[in-house]
Amino acid sequence: MNGDESAFRELVTAYRHYVFHTIYAIVRHTKDAEDLSQDVWTRIYFSLPQYQKKGFKTWMTRIAVNRAIDFKRSASRKREDMTAEMEESVQASEPVMLHQHAVENEVIMNETAQLVRTRLHQIPPNYQDVLTAYYIQHQSYQDIADTQGITVKTVESKLYRAKQWLRKNWKEEDFL
Repeated sequence: MNGDESAFRELVTAYRHYVFHTIYAIVRHTKDAEDLSQDVWTRIYFSLPQYQKKGFKTWMTRIAVNRAIDFKRSASRKREDMTAEMEESVQASEPVMLHQHAVENEVIMNETAQLVRTRLHQIPPNYQDVLTAYYIQHQSYQDIADTQGITVKTVESKLYRAKQWLRKNWKEEDFL
């Protein structure tokens, strides 16, 4: 095989898929596995003079696996570097973005609150008082029952019916 290109082509033909699948099992990306296969075959070709004629497939597999692992490590370091750069960039612009985000959230919350207040008037009056007491004033069932002079079971029932009414009459997209 020393320098015999036709013999090397036969090796490539015989083991091409094996080398590709060995690399793909590690990198899990077809294009990267194809590129690395080319690189591995080049390394095998130039390393043939050092081959000691012991377990050719094992020797070839070791070259492929080592190259794929090196590639994964390199890619991982690049991702870490890019992530660090992005974090630095985000941190530099964070104060401005936080302020913009806070203002935007406040405007959205105000608009939503106004919409909810408007929509609350559409709810039947017998449900309005229970919904307002429970969800807006954060009163317990017992507090609502005491305030309205009804039983806790009645509060539970009114809240259940009110939720049913809301599901039937309000759509989420009405609030977007």
